[in-house]
Amino acid sequence: MWRGDAKTGNKHAKKYGAAFDKLRAHGDAGRDALAALFKHPRPDVRVMAAAHLLRYRTAEAKAVLEDVAKGEGLVSFKAGQALKRWGA
Repeated sequence: MWRGDAKTGNKHAKKYGAAFDKLRAHGDAGRDALAALFKHPRPDVRVMAAAHLLRYRTAEAKAVLEDVAKGEGLVSFKAGQALKRWGA
């Protein structure tokens, strides 16, 4: 998506969606594995993990989103929108 290639972006979106579904199927252990991404060096990865875990790890996920939302650019905007949809 960053390169303006929707076809490739959608392919990758399906892959990370499927990965999340697999992790979620493992219950708490899967959520723990996904929460490890809260410390990933890329903010887009942190935001995606936090958005998926808002329901389960609310305080931690909100902290990640709030931190990234302070920045500028598309990822910061997405973090802010995730918080807005959550009602934070």
